[in-house]
Amino acid sequence: KKIIPKKLLKLRHFFWSWWGSMKYHHPSEELLVIGVTGTSGKTSTIHFLRQVLEQAGYKVGSLSTADFYVDGKLKLNDQKMTMLGKMQIQKYLREMVNKKCEIAIVETTSEGYLQYRHRFINYDIILLTNLYPEHIEAHGGFENYKAAKLGIFEYVSKSKVKSQKIKDKNIGKIAIVNGKNEYVGKFLDYNFDQKIKFSVVNIETKKEGLNFKVDNIKYFAPLYGQHNAENLAGVIAVAKSLGVDNEKIKQAISKLTSPPGRLEFILEANKFGFQVIVDYAFEPVALQKLYEVVVLLEIKGKIIHVCGSTGGGRDKDRREPIGKLVGEKANIVIVTNEDPYDENPTEIIKQVSTGAQKVGKVLNKDLFEVLDRKEAIEKAIMMAQLGDLVLITGKGSEQKMCVANGKMIDWDDREVVRQFLQV
Repeated sequence: KKIIPKKLLKLRHFFWSWWGSMKYHHPSEELLVIGVTGTSGKTSTIHFLRQVLEQAGYKVGSLSTADFYVDGKLKLNDQKMTMLGKMQIQKYLREMVNKKCEIAIVETTSEGYLQYRHRFINYDIILLTNLYPEHIEAHGGFENYKAAKLGIFEYVSKSKVKSQKIKDKNIGKIAIVNGKNEYVGKFLDYNFDQKIKFSVVNIETKKEGLNFKVDNIKYFAPLYGQHNAENLAGVIAVAKSLGVDNEKIKQAISKLTSPPGRLEFILEANKFGFQVIVDYAFEPVALQKLYEVVVLLEIKGKIIHVCGSTGGGRDKDRREPIGKLVGEKANIVIVTNEDPYDENPTEIIKQVSTGAQKVGKVLNKDLFEVLDRKEAIEKAIMMAQLGDLVLITGKGSEQKMCVANGKMIDWDDREVVRQFLQV
């Protein structure tokens, strides 16, 4: 990677995409393929959509940041990448075909687009959850990032229409876009058979879950977070485009479960009188949404937050803002290591810590810098008392931590928490 030019590296990805399609006999031609893209909410949307479509009677497979799922069998994503390389996407799609799946849902990223990982996948439906300036450093700015997302839509619009029907329905090519996105017109400017804008109104967030309206129909979901109401509006739009009736959609949404590592409560903490939440949020917007949920929990004690900044070598601009946000919201902040790659993890921690100090946190009083993530989690658990909330963010259910020289070490925040709760 340090020697070979980026353009040549990308051509290598193109080759693997082509060869994977050839080797596994073009499996996307035998499936209805739904792509989900956007700045955030992709994995949750896929998790919810999978459940709704299964409740509607479809056999479904999905590939996301959280897990790889084929007709009821789930494997947590241990690859530290969303869009898999080296033919693995095509291999999973072929497995879905072999297991008689009708629908494949594929999380489709802008970085994956730049590396041609979407190529030779014949998508039928493409959904945009949202779009805002995040991940832009890797793309060289927001305009490039937006262009990559638009490129995904253009690719789908130009893919050949499949001849097979699903449940006796011709699908064609469908674009589904969050109507709140200011660039909605650009995303729907391509040649699709159906162009759908979705929106959600009257969102009420209560302790028991979400009440909201889509197309003047009331829905309830046993989930937290207004952002999930938006994710579900996208899910509803997809389900309706496939002909699923409203009553089935409503019933399915009322029974939804959250994806692993997304607002996941570690129930083993309850017997000690405090709560622990593990969440994937790793950038300021997602962290702000997390704290909107925390307000609903009416925490009587302290909020102890273990955080860091993922992506060593990139996305440096988010580090101080993360520190500021967490410093303002939490009573105690523990900044730790989080996928540093080849960058000095101590420097990343210092940059996050600086943000917390700028909003009044005092080092070694209510702000701690702990290099070892396991020690940081242990410190938070041992500090927790009756009525407290421990937040551990940045990795969710991720199964690996990326460190120097391309190495990945086995990891799971949730299991580390459980280990210390057994002491």
